[in-house]
Amino acid sequence: MDDDAADAPRSRSGSDQALVAGDDSIVDSLSRISCSGRFLLAFILACLAGVPCRGDALDRIRSSGELRYGCDQEGGGPYAYPDPIDPSRVTGFEVELMSLLAGEFGPTPVLVQGQWDTLLPVLETGRVDVVVNGYELTSPRLDQYLATRPYYLFQMELMVPRGGLVRGWESLRVARPDGVRWRVGVLGGSSAETYARDHGGGSVEVLSFNGATDAMMAAKNGQIDATLQDLPAARFYAPNYPALEVVGPPLGGGSYVMYLRRQDAPLRDRLDRGLARLIRSGELRRLYEKYGIWTALQEDLAKAETPGQSARKATGDSESAAHETSRGLALIWRYGSTLLKASAMTVFLAAASMPLAIAIGLAVALGRLYGPPPARWILATYVELIRGTPLMLQLYVLFFLLPELDVSLPPIMAGIAGLAINYSAYEAEIYRAGLQAIPGGQMEAALALGMTRAQGLRRIVIPQAVRMVIPPVTNDFIALFKDTSVCSVITLVELTKQYSILANSTGGVLEFAAASALLYLGMSLPLSWLSRWSERRLSGEQSERRSPA
Repeated sequence: MDDDAADAPRSRSGSDQALVAGDDSIVDSLSRISCSGRFLLAFILACLAGVPCRGDALDRIRSSGELRYGCDQEGGGPYAYPDPIDPSRVTGFEVELMSLLAGEFGPTPVLVQGQWDTLLPVLETGRVDVVVNGYELTSPRLDQYLATRPYYLFQMELMVPRGGLVRGWESLRVARPDGVRWRVGVLGGSSAETYARDHGGGSVEVLSFNGATDAMMAAKNGQIDATLQDLPAARFYAPNYPALEVVGPPLGGGSYVMYLRRQDAPLRDRLDRGLARLIRSGELRRLYEKYGIWTALQEDLAKAETPGQSARKATGDSESAAHETSRGLALIWRYGSTLLKASAMTVFLAAASMPLAIAIGLAVALGRLYGPPPARWILATYVELIRGTPLMLQLYVLFFLLPELDVSLPPIMAGIAGLAINYSAYEAEIYRAGLQAIPGGQMEAALALGMTRAQGLRRIVIPQAVRMVIPPVTNDFIALFKDTSVCSVITLVELTKQYSILANSTGGVLEFAAASALLYLGMSLPLSWLSRWSERRLSGEQSERRSPA
């Protein structure tokens, strides 16, 4: 029986959709865990991607009555975002589009929340049937997944501080008056990033953000000169950033498509028929007009080419596409220098911030043990405050909120400061324990020999405490190496962020995950060996001291 005849069309509002919880804890947790956690999870998902998913998705949807689609609500307007009237519900033009498409053949659309850049690996695990979240049609993605026909033809708009020097993309081709490059913020892994890198030349520095609104906030704060955004996002968030304005004509262009697993052609065909009907009936136009994102370009949706025919045209550069379809060691070899450069940033962040964290931690520990009562209370509050708040939030405060107070830190300084402050709280507790482990009689002996308390601390107590805490401090140094990945939220491209960029732009999820894991291992193993060596040496010295002469 034909699908159209078998399934009576029905429509549902976006607010009727349900969010998945409980059994989708893996997917839901993606938005809550740290960047390093997402990296490890992405690696696991990439490994799982090699396991073929059995069964036809369309049959499963019909039997379960649910069409599960992957989407990210974080900074997701107007695609998918919490309803301002009822935040427990999700709305957006993609949410309503999925309602209309599901109404074509019966199932209940179910939004499965996931981090935007991990939605395609999640698709491979079978947790979702389709991914729809402003994903552009690209050749690398088309090599790995099936794509529906385009459901939106997008262009990009340049948002700049109102009344500034930049009046369009052409302004960015001219050197800045102070001689440094223009800084343009984009959503990492998006077509805007590709366009900015391809058309920026030597006068533009492209900064990749984790969210569209992060880039807009940075532009508002004057930390970057402009941000290039997809037209739907620019129009949706423009009222929230009155200090910004759109300049110049729309730039570039491409099409949003939905991605499915390669074995799910029946579901792809079902969705394609639904999109065709929505275009013919005018329902799609009314939906886009409702969200203010209808443009004359959408008139071409009815004659849009199928993804297989238009993919090369969409990406433009056939030679580049050929390179991006490389796999295995060839792909690693091609992008190896890029990964090594990102690894150098990881090493620099860790090496620069850890000594600061140790110095601050030691000072805090001394203040808590030997300082006056008010200082002890203040320092104890400092430790609990820093330990009780996540590193990502502290980085947001340093990079995005301090400019509100006219204190603007460059990304590299904000990253080092954030890591140093966060780890100083942990180091303070380690050093406090080390200082308390020194018998009090040693300080008394130092005072009896005529030393001051400060001299006793500097010459007798602290050297012994520092030696005792070497193993836990080394362990913290290893952990800090991995936590540098969180700095990607303030535009620093370290190893994990570079992995995410390359995996999304080339489709080499497994290759880059394996290479990045090996690089992290290569950076942390020497520290692990140092930690074990110091533990053995300290243990040996203590045994010698306990042995009778």
